[in-house]
Amino acid sequence: MTVAHPDRRSALVQAAFQEIAERGLEGLRLRSVAAAAGIDHSTLHHHFATKQELIVAVVELATEPLRSTIADDGTPRERLDAHLATLAAMMQSRPDLFVVLAEIDLRARRDPDVAVAVNEIEAGWRLALSALFRDSRISADPDDMTELTIAAVKGVRLDPARGSVVLTALRALVSRALQDASEAGVS
Repeated sequence: MTVAHPDRRSALVQAAFQEIAERGLEGLRLRSVAAAAGIDHSTLHHHFATKQELIVAVVELATEPLRSTIADDGTPRERLDAHLATLAAMMQSRPDLFVVLAEIDLRARRDPDVAVAVNEIEAGWRLALSALFRDSRISADPDDMTELTIAAVKGVRLDPARGSVVLTALRALVSRALQDASEAGVS
């Protein structure tokens, strides 16, 4: 049995990420990923038995920067505002990340293995947002507010250059709703 070298594995995942960002999932070719990582195509299969496994590894890589975007301290309003501001800044600085995430979401609709990976990660995001909205005691349904937030983020990532504008508008809308709840003595 051949032991997969972690640096090569990481280089392959990075190369696949880059190829997806540039060519989409339909343009992902294992030969070019291997070449970009500086290894022979046949060696790639020591690290990933299938293209599917490589795509799941890209899902993990692409979602890693998003896992710590909701702070644990501060008021719900401050935490949500910071979360959306962080995402907007990331869309400006890392548009490739959001292009890859959009590609992966589309793939997840047709591919059960990718869907499992995406759903697992999204469950954590939904749980954190929902808890944040519940903590705020907002008059709107916390689950509806969660879905609105996720839909806005997912929608604007198709055009990351507009992320700042759209997420700033969402921040203002949600901030007003949270402020109204606070002033009403609900939170």
